[in-house]
Amino acid sequence: MNQGHDDIPFFDDDEPTPRQPAASAAGSIAARAMAARRAPEAPDYLIGLNPEQRDAVETTEGPLLVLAGAGTGKTRVLTTRIAHILASGRAYPSQILAVTFTNKAAREMKERIGVLVGGAVEGMPWLGTFHSIGVKLLRRHAELAGLRSDFTILDTDDVIRLIKQLIQAEELDDKRWPARQFASMIDGWKNKGLTPELIPEGDARAFANGRGRQLYQAYQDRLKTLNACDFGDLLLHPIRLFRENPDVLKEYHRRFRYILVDEYQDTNTAQYMWLRLLAQRPAGETVNLCCVGDDDQSIYGWRGAEVDNILRFEKDFAGAKVIRLERNYRSTAHILGAAGNLIAHNDGRLGKTLFTDRSDPEDDKVQVHASWDSEEEARAIGEEIEQYQKKGEALNDMAILVRASFQMREFEDRFVTLGLNYRVIGGPRFYERLEIRDAMTFFRLTCQPADDLALERIINTPKRGLGDQSVRKIHDYARSRNIPMLAAAREMIDTDELKPKPRKALFDVVTQFTRWQELLETTPHTELAEQILDESGYTEMWQNDRSAEAPGRLENLKELIRSMEGFESMRGFLEHVSLVMDADQNEDMDAVSIMTLHSAKGLEFKTVFLPGWEEGLFPHQRALDESGRAGLEEERRLAYVGITRAKRNCHIWFVSNRRIHGLWQSTMPSRFLDELPEAHVEVGETEVSYGGYGQSRFDRAEPFSNTYATPGWKRAQQNSNDATRDNWGSRSGHAVERIGYGESGPRGRTIEGELVARSTEETPSRFSIGDRVFHMKFGNGNIVEIEGNKLTIDFDKAGRKRVLDGFVQPV
Repeated sequence: MNQGHDDIPFFDDDEPTPRQPAASAAGSIAARAMAARRAPEAPDYLIGLNPEQRDAVETTEGPLLVLAGAGTGKTRVLTTRIAHILASGRAYPSQILAVTFTNKAAREMKERIGVLVGGAVEGMPWLGTFHSIGVKLLRRHAELAGLRSDFTILDTDDVIRLIKQLIQAEELDDKRWPARQFASMIDGWKNKGLTPELIPEGDARAFANGRGRQLYQAYQDRLKTLNACDFGDLLLHPIRLFRENPDVLKEYHRRFRYILVDEYQDTNTAQYMWLRLLAQRPAGETVNLCCVGDDDQSIYGWRGAEVDNILRFEKDFAGAKVIRLERNYRSTAHILGAAGNLIAHNDGRLGKTLFTDRSDPEDDKVQVHASWDSEEEARAIGEEIEQYQKKGEALNDMAILVRASFQMREFEDRFVTLGLNYRVIGGPRFYERLEIRDAMTFFRLTCQPADDLALERIINTPKRGLGDQSVRKIHDYARSRNIPMLAAAREMIDTDELKPKPRKALFDVVTQFTRWQELLETTPHTELAEQILDESGYTEMWQNDRSAEAPGRLENLKELIRSMEGFESMRGFLEHVSLVMDADQNEDMDAVSIMTLHSAKGLEFKTVFLPGWEEGLFPHQRALDESGRAGLEEERRLAYVGITRAKRNCHIWFVSNRRIHGLWQSTMPSRFLDELPEAHVEVGETEVSYGGYGQSRFDRAEPFSNTYATPGWKRAQQNSNDATRDNWGSRSGHAVERIGYGESGPRGRTIEGELVARSTEETPSRFSIGDRVFHMKFGNGNIVEIEGNKLTIDFDKAGRKRVLDGFVQPV
């Protein structure tokens, strides 16, 4: 192939328009030879396709919607279709527009097409993401958008900095009207294809005392002056360019003989408008457009995706053909049956029923489990994973899919205790998240005033007007006096080394940390942690942030406070986190994957665990409050995505009590559980490691007509004794008594088992000092001290802990 020429076809066209031979006498050698021709065999790339897939590949003309269910081979259909168009000579590579959502998907598509057609794919300049193709279009016609072809694309930080300058130029308070909030608003407008003159009046008046439209226009003008654009402009400018320059649009109509779009259900309004302009044709002409997607997997409405785009495809493109790919190659019949019955409760869908040719009576049904709280949930899932490991299953084949990122913390802590390898997909591990690291830094400096690295990280977080120059002066003074930076700051606030404004800000910082250090020994550490985050302004900073990530960050901070309850002091908690952070994150190791349901789309695992199926968490209350029925249907689609990630085993969990917004609350099982079919679901046995809780909510509700009289439950009831039951008290967060805090004064009586309890002397312990015992949470250890029904144990891995004797068993 002659590289460098876009329009050289991939293959020699064997039969472009077969030339008819001269008339020959019947029975001639030529005539007999023609009659003996064999029908051409199907090309290699069509071998192995099922009838529906082949129909989607070979239907090349006219508008086509391929409804591809989970695990039905949609990527193969899309790549084979492009290979077929090229191999049959219907178009040259440069005449095909193929749009994906990620650069990774575009690379994989090129590689797959190359394998199918037997060589590297060259000359496909129009295969890429919406934004990469938008850049190419804009560089070709930059002058029509008021730019030069060498324009710069600004990242998020640049955009926020530019908006902040504009807000200050308008003499507005940038704390009351944060630049990040307005950047998010502009991004939302651009996702809807709205230029400044088109945004609704209500939206325009919602920011900066009614000056939203004026600021948006000033922002766009400033971008042009800088010869720059943001990511939203990469679609917004081409849309405007096509509308105002019909001759340019016609040029691309002639160029693109075939248009293909992947993940069509995830397109937003601007992407839809862009595509409609490129796909429109004069009356009487048809467009060769193929959109592949699954309306049941549209889960990105929170970032602007419109499921209606795929639902109205047949109205948008008259005469469109719809092909449903329903033969699933991934999951068992039970998993597909459960997912199908669940998603059938949605009204806004085109409808399809997944099935599999694989039929094995040994396949497990979808398992539904109940736990008392999130700690027991994490412990039980950890044990289930270990059981699969004993059967020879690889950790790489297992995943835990959560609805909200704060749920990950409980599993991470549990897996560190168990020594189970894990990796977090689609984001940092819990203790590596920005907001958690910041909060931990405040706690570190409170406990250890000499931690200069901690002070440098948070001295200007939130923004206090202490810039690099002020920090450098504090740093140099500390080094010259050979004292910690916080001590240096305490001395500098009484001098004129700093200007009045930064000196006042530094005075506030020093005063706050001095007060917090005094409270360290007298205030419960969870209360102090909350107080530190509130008084420092850190919580308020995220409350004022209007980005899509802010609510999740606030939830993570609440989960951080909750996670401290199992420790005697803030110092003990910080030591624990240091151990967690030290766990290796090796990509090549065999490890359980932990991720959110949104991050799991497109992935598959042999065994999937779905924790947290409770009302308010899943479906998420925010989705219900903000979007009503549409929000509920998207949550149900998210549940469908979660179930269909599983190939062989799917376990769903819910708890009776969960910490929500800092308070323990009784929870209701998710409505989605009642929408699962009895034929494909069974209640999984959950071995309760301690008694005294009473029946679970799931047992009382009996959604699948099962009784909760499992062997594990009976054993727990038999093992409980009166002394243990007398000492239960209430769950942490209700009325549990804590005797002593911190490291001074009376020794703290916090039990590092499950609950805080008073010592009971009436019943002598059945254990003796030196006994070897096993604890469900901490593993094996030796008893070193006995106080009534409380044992001090040196555990092999967890160190010295104080636990109730009802929670250990002799080894």
